[in-house]
Amino acid sequence: MKPEDIDAERRLIRIKGAKGRKDRYTLLSEVALGTLSLYIKSYRPVKWLFPGQQEGRHVTTRTVQKIFDDGVKKAGIIKEVSVHSLRHSFATHLLERGVDLRYIQELLGHKSSKTTEVYTHVSNKDLSKIRSPLDSILGQEVASEDK
Repeated sequence: MKPEDIDAERRLIRIKGAKGRKDRYTLLSEVALGTLSLYIKSYRPVKWLFPGQQEGRHVTTRTVQKIFDDGVKKAGIIKEVSVHSLRHSFATHLLERGVDLRYIQELLGHKSSKTTEVYTHVSNKDLSKIRSPLDSILGQEVASEDK
């Protein structure tokens, strides 16, 4: 990623040459933008937003995974997770907040909605919040009979 891939005004990140060599956009949260702005002011990246140890190169996938693993350890997370887990969590949280699957598909850059469905699952905590239509109907009748 290059500094110019950040569109702070529209809160978007341009992903260049993702799967299928296609460019796409994804969300940039207000919180992440604040942290990113502080980072840019402090480090003043030029060519790459996150430069690697070798001059003129970007940070490697291996380095990102190592930083992630260190953070997981410090946070006391014992579940088996990877950087890719963040992508899955992003999609799941969007789905749980009611974002249409088509928008999630676009943000993840999937051609097929079937691929997006693999990344998303309904959590059990949300299932328990759903009321059966039968309970609603009978609950209203019972409430009106009690009066």
